[in-house]
Order: sequence, then structure tokens, then C-alpha cells
Amino acid sequence: MHTPWSRRALLATAFTSLLSLPPALWAQGADAAVQRAAAEQKQPLLDTLKAFVSIETGSRDIEGINRATDLLASKLRALGGDVAFIEPSEATTYRMADTPPKPGRMVRATFKGSGSKRILLIAHMDTVYLKGMLEKQPFRIDGNRAYGLGISDDKQGVAMVVHVVALLQSLGFNEYGTLTVLVNSDEEISSPGSREALSEAGAQHDAVLSFEATRAETDKLSLATSGIASVELKVEGRASHAGGAPERGVNALYELSHQILQMRDLSEPQVGLKLNWTISQAGTNRNVIPAHATAQADVRVLRVADYDRIEASVRERVKKQLLPDARITVNFERRRPPLEATEASRKLAAHARGIYAEIGRTLVIDDQPEGGGTDAAFAALRTRAPVIERFGLPGFGAHSAENEWVLLDAIEPRLYLAARVIMDVARGKGL
Repeated sequence: MHTPWSRRALLATAFTSLLSLPPALWAQGADAAVQRAAAEQKQPLLDTLKAFVSIETGSRDIEGINRATDLLASKLRALGGDVAFIEPSEATTYRMADTPPKPGRMVRATFKGSGSKRILLIAHMDTVYLKGMLEKQPFRIDGNRAYGLGISDDKQGVAMVVHVVALLQSLGFNEYGTLTVLVNSDEEISSPGSREALSEAGAQHDAVLSFEATRAETDKLSLATSGIASVELKVEGRASHAGGAPERGVNALYELSHQILQMRDLSEPQVGLKLNWTISQAGTNRNVIPAHATAQADVRVLRVADYDRIEASVRERVKKQLLPDARITVNFERRRPPLEATEASRKLAAHARGIYAEIGRTLVIDDQPEGGGTDAAFAALRTRAPVIERFGLPGFGAHSAENEWVLLDAIEPRLYLAARVIMDVARGKGL
């Protein structure tokens, strides 16, 4: 019997075989010029990917982020972009428990065209890995896979964006009004410093393409992702001797336990709303009534409106105390909103499926959210325009340290898909 991991490995192997079909076997009806341009960009994209993977960019590694964003900026300037660095400001930074004092900067590049449509391409440069890991796990290629720290999540996405723009430039295509590239460096810590810029940019464009990796076993685009939040409870009681005078204390552990138990039923699985208590701490010594206790819960939602509802439920329920003298503080963090499928995104995704069929490939359109969240949700918060996720390469092993890779034979088809979608949106098709 196969384990879930072995089944995923088998699916990934099967999908790799499908991607190994040579371009000569692609279906008739494809745009030959775009095909040739995609083929010409394959090796340059690999060179760019190696360069990005070879710079460590953990979310708190400002030095590494600055080096990588300098490199990105130089590449976008060479393509003719009007490039600017955006430093997160304190006024627009959403501070959470794990937000660093200074989140990494963003790179924005603007390309002006002859048309009217505004198209936004987004990806992120930061990774989850600690500084120093690169030395033992450098970029490498083995068969049809390129390996490296952060290569799937999301340095392939940054490289894809650069070379989609390069592909369009090589064709002399500029029928868009504005083509904007926005790459942030704090996605892995819930985008505290970039979420406002992403939401503002999303509202200013007619379509948003996000370049997180697609799954190695499923060649797809995603129209929905989960929203992520957290709840932290802090209980302040009063310490006393557990054996000599327990009645003089206010047991913070008792109150915390009461609160957790009375909030264990707030989930609503039928609408994808989940609240689960996952971490708790209390006490300092066995013989001391604990004066402090804390707990954290993981929250998942599928609809933006459910954030308000679950937060209101938590704050109302916490008023029912076991110990009146205990003081309780609630901190509700909205770490990432959900991306909700819309008619606009379904329409453009259906158009993208037709484009992929031009080269003989079947594109899966997934309108059901997966467990994780992405920056596409921030870009979608203030717009009715289509926002579509997973325009990146098929990848595997995100956050896994030793087994993160992307499929090389997918580079040309995925460049073709992204370029053709941009070209058609620029001409008003698919909207």
C-alpha cells in the first residue's frame, strides 16, 4: 500500500513523463513565434534561477534580500523597466507576533505599452531557510529537475516573471497599457510590510497573474486559497504557594483551560471555517499556582467575511470566565486573507485553458482552496478583476530543506502559457 508521500512521488513521476514530450509533438494551432521565443528563454531562465538560488534570502536576512533585489532590479532595468525599490513603512506594516523590526523591501518595475490594459505580475523573493544552509545545498541539476533552497517557493516564480517579460520584449510585444512587476520579500512571514502595496496594486490593474509554483503532479492554475489567522489568549492570574495557600492565588491555568474548552466548538467545517487550539503554556514551578498562561489557535477561513464572524465569536465567548479575578487578553491576527474564486477569474482561467490546449496540454483549473495561503489573496482584496495563482513552474518539496525542486521540461510550456495570457489580456480577450 502506498503512503500519501509515495503516491505523490508516483504522480510527480508520471507528470514528469508527460512534460518530457518534445515541442515537435505540441498541437497545431500554437503561436510559432511565441514557441520559439519560449525555447530561446529556457537557458537564460535557468541562469537567472541559479543566480537567485545562490543568494540566501530568508525573510529576516536583509543583507541577502538586498543583494537579490539588487540583482532583480538590474535585470528588469536591462529590459527597459522603470524600476523602484519600495521600503515598507511603519504606517502600512501590519505587525504580528513574529514580524521583524524591518521587513524586506519590494521591487516594482513598470513597462509602458501602446494599449490600455493594465496587467500585474507578482512573485516573492524570500524563503523559509536559515542563513548558512546554502553552502551544503547549492543549486544543482539532476536530469529533469533543478534543485535548490527556495527554488520552488518562489525563486522560480521570480525567474519566470523576468523571462516572461524578456520573451515579450524579444517579440516586440507592447500592446498592454502597463505591465507591472511586483516582487516582495516578506511573503513567508505573512507579508506584513507588503500587503498594503499588493492590495493597492491589485486594485489598479485589470488582471493579476501570481507565479507561485503549480504542483509537480498537477498542471494547474488556482482560483482559490485558504485564509489564515491566529488567536492568542493571555491569562494573568496571581501566584501563591500551591501547598501552603492555594486559595490566595488566581490559577491562570484553570482559566486558560476553561477558555480553550468553551471555544472548542467554534469551527464550522461546512463552510471551511476551522479554529483549533494548538499551543499552550503555563506555570513556572510545580509548587506554585501559575500566574500566567497562554494559548494559541490556528484559524482557517475560505471567505473574507468569516474573519469578522470568527473574531467576534472568540471575543464574545471569552467574556464567560471561570475565575472573575483573572485578566484575559485576546489578540486576533489576520495573517493572510483567502483568495475567493470569482466569475472574472473563472472566465480568464477558461481562456488560459484554451491557450494551453494550443500546445497540446491540458490545464486543470482548481477553484477549491488548498491548505496554504498566498499573496494573490492580498492582490484580490480590493478588485473585481481576475486574480489567478500558480502561473509558476511545477515544483515539489517547498519548505523541505533537502528535496525542493522544479521540472525543467515545464519551462517552455509555462512560459508560453503566461506570455500568451498576457498578450490576450492586453488585447481584451479573456476578460
